[in-house]
Order: sequence, then structure tokens, then C-alpha cells
Amino acid sequence: MELCNVSTIKQILEHHGLKMQKSLGQNFLINREVPYRIAASVENADTVLEIGPGIGCLTKELCEVSERVIAIELDRGLIPVLGETLGDYDNVTVINDDVLKVDLHALLADKGRVAVCANLPYYITTPILMYLIESGLNLSGITVMVQNEVAQRLASKPGSAEYGAVTVAVAAYGTVKKILHVPAGNFYPAPKVDSAVIQIVPHETPLCTPKSAENFRGVVRAAFAQRRKKLSNAISSAYPAIPKEKIAAAIEALGLSPDVRGERLSCKEFSDLSDLLFD
Repeated sequence: MELCNVSTIKQILEHHGLKMQKSLGQNFLINREVPYRIAASVENADTVLEIGPGIGCLTKELCEVSERVIAIELDRGLIPVLGETLGDYDNVTVINDDVLKVDLHALLADKGRVAVCANLPYYITTPILMYLIESGLNLSGITVMVQNEVAQRLASKPGSAEYGAVTVAVAAYGTVKKILHVPAGNFYPAPKVDSAVIQIVPHETPLCTPKSAENFRGVVRAAFAQRRKKLSNAISSAYPAIPKEKIAAAIEALGLSPDVRGERLSCKEFSDLSDLLFD
């Protein structure tokens, strides 16, 4: 069954009495080359965790190249569809749940090195990425399809307009590689914007090792919550208990301008700053 086909998608949905769930950001791939390329990018993994398998077009490709696939689908209506489309594979497990509510450590405890693949709608991209990055799981990589502008943000550099809190978190975790540009016409129904496939590969040696991950994340959030403000003022607003003199001294100790904004700092500088502020 060719799942990357508009007629097939319509037939499957009609047969199961389903409609597109706009609230879940459902757009199905109609170009088989895209899931094939995504699956081919997965390396060094004993298990693939797929988030949002839809009707299974990427899942099938993952089953062809992976020893074990675990797919987590939020839409209950798609579970019987996946039972049908993935019926020829005995190396896949489908779970009907919200990935943000799943105990991934328990689920993947004995599954070896894990690679994550996902087609993420805009509204849930950042929460899922942060959940994975902060999970402490032994991941070989995270390959996700996101809106093109989100991909640009995740790969942006300090000082650019796209640079933000999630960029810092991702940069601290791993290196972002762009795998594939996916124009809107590759989906049914076609979204209003293009997408891109990126892969986040964990650093072998951490770029930064803050004394407190919680303080590090807090300082980053503070810097970008009011990004038009000077960094010192943004941090002071978020942490009024820290004397302004200490904030100014910490920024100066890093060799930064007193007027610097958070968007200029690298993840290493944010890490060092959080250590100085909470020492």
C-alpha cells in the first residue's frame, strides 16, 4: 500500500470515518522520497522512537531500516489505521498517548541507544524538543520535521534575529544539521508554509557544564523574556533578589558590554553567567 498518495490517504480516512484534525496540525506526506530520506538519516540506534506517526508513511520506512520502532500517536482515531497500514511489520509497537505524558525512561529502559524521529506541528515543537533534551535519555540523535522558520531558529547563531531561548538550549545539547527542505506541496493538505528536516546530534563533549541546569535555564529564559531590554535589566526583573551590582559585575567578568542584550550570548556564556550569579 502506497501511503504517500492523496487517493490512498482519502480512502483510508473515509474507510475509518476520520477527518483531518487541524487542532493536531495534521498534514500527511505525499512524496515518498521525504520519509525515505528521513529514515536513511537515522544512525547508531538500537531503537527508533517516532512521535506522531500519522497513518504510518514514515513508520514503514523506519521499520525497514531499524531493529525496533516505537511509535507514539496522540490521535486515538489513527490507532486502528496504523494497525492496518503496519500489519506486515512485527518490529513496531504503537502507543496511543501524549508523548509529554509518557515516562520515556521506563518505556526505553532496556531498548539500547535510541534515535527520535518526529513530524512536529508548530504549536508543540518547542515543548517536545525541550522535553527530549532535558530527559537525560541516551539518544543517538533527534531528527524532526518542523516549519522552515523554526528550523532556521534552531540553527541560528548569537546576534541573529532568529536566535532565542530554545536555540540556546538546543546548542548546549547538540549540533543542528539540516537534512532536507520540504516545500508545502509535499503534504496533503498543503500547509501555508514550507518545512525542513533537521537532525540534532548530541555533543560528545558538552559545550557547557553549568553548576545548575535549572539556574542556567532560568537565566536564558529571563534574557529572552524581555529581549529588547539590556541583559542586566532583564535578569534583574526576573531575579529581583540578586543585587544589580552583582549582575553588572558578572557581565563584566565575562568581558561583555554593560549594554549587551541576551541575544548576543553563546550557550557557554549563559552557562558561565548563571554560575557567577548563583555562586
